[in-house]
Amino acid sequence: MTRLPTDPAANLAALIRCPSVTPDDAGALDTLTAMLAPLDFVCDRPVFSETGTPDIDNLYARRSGNGPHLMFAGHTDVVPPGDPAAWSHDPFGAAVSDGAMYGRGAVDMKGGIACFVAALARVVAERGLLPGSVSLLITGDEEGPAINGSVKLLQWATDKGERWDACVLGEPTNPDAMGDMIKIGRRGSLSGTITVEGTQGHVAYPHLADNPVRSIVALCAALNASPLDRGTDDFQPTNLEVTTIDTGNPAVNVIPARTTARFNVRFNDRWTEETLKAEIMARLDHGAAMSGRGDGGPVRFSIAWNEPVSQVFLTRSDALTGALAASVAEVTGRSPTLSTSGGTSDARFIKDYCPVVEFGLVGKTMHMIDEHVALEDLETLTAIYADFITRWFADQAGR
Repeated sequence: MTRLPTDPAANLAALIRCPSVTPDDAGALDTLTAMLAPLDFVCDRPVFSETGTPDIDNLYARRSGNGPHLMFAGHTDVVPPGDPAAWSHDPFGAAVSDGAMYGRGAVDMKGGIACFVAALARVVAERGLLPGSVSLLITGDEEGPAINGSVKLLQWATDKGERWDACVLGEPTNPDAMGDMIKIGRRGSLSGTITVEGTQGHVAYPHLADNPVRSIVALCAALNASPLDRGTDDFQPTNLEVTTIDTGNPAVNVIPARTTARFNVRFNDRWTEETLKAEIMARLDHGAAMSGRGDGGPVRFSIAWNEPVSQVFLTRSDALTGALAASVAEVTGRSPTLSTSGGTSDARFIKDYCPVVEFGLVGKTMHMIDEHVALEDLETLTAIYADFITRWFADQAGR
């Protein structure tokens, strides 16, 4: 009899030992496909390409049944480990020490995948057939540019006739302990680059030049002259951060000809892409008018917007959120906070196809040296996922 993958620690160790640093798959999806084989999943492995970006391996696995369709989404790619010598254990060795497993991707987010597979295997072992379908939508392009990953995989599956009723994304959502938090939405993300044109010249003769650095500083100050908002009932305040100012001027005695500044805005549901861009332009125009060039003329600036813009969203599905919160409470005894905090995730793509929430491991060590997960947390998450799978299908049948 084929052994079912019911042990989340064993599942995770196998995945960690694949050094799948974006964009390399390094056997991670083959390993996951082999885990799913005893569970009667049909697996497709589309590879997506686009000029100027690396080809990306993806996995869409489906276990078919009569009834509603639950999706689990995630990624097997990981960020680079940095200097391996700085780790206490091999970053791709899956070593266990003091009740924790070490390795890149342990919490972000191979651990979530390992637990969901184990949970499903336990439910199947106990109950046999499920009253519906379960699919896994797993990409190798979440930590990278996210061009040849989930966004294309979702469209590919939809073109094949796939439809989903709900999705759980297994990102590490808990700040401190299992049961802390379920993510039910995300703020949007808008980025741009401001370029200010000046006139190059000798620093000893400033009247013959126009220093764009002065103007770019004034424009950046104008962007943050006042808060964009104070938040809403569901979201944190919108924040705009200037992330870099670049002139590329190697000479200390030369006034540069131009300079640029890049910024990112994480915005809540008080804004749309259009209204936010208009507000940013109004602030820049005001800053340009107030500062002026060294020769008294207007500041010459332009702005280029990064595309695509990640839109703000909030999942309003009591059936999905309620079932997951009930499962968290059943296993941990805690009532999770329903949050929209944090950065972006692939939920920004999934929300166009079905209701989506995020719940996974404790994220304290993600992207850090010595990333690790407590073995106890793996068991807790597996128990939560197993309870949720059973509960969600039962709730759907009762509707």
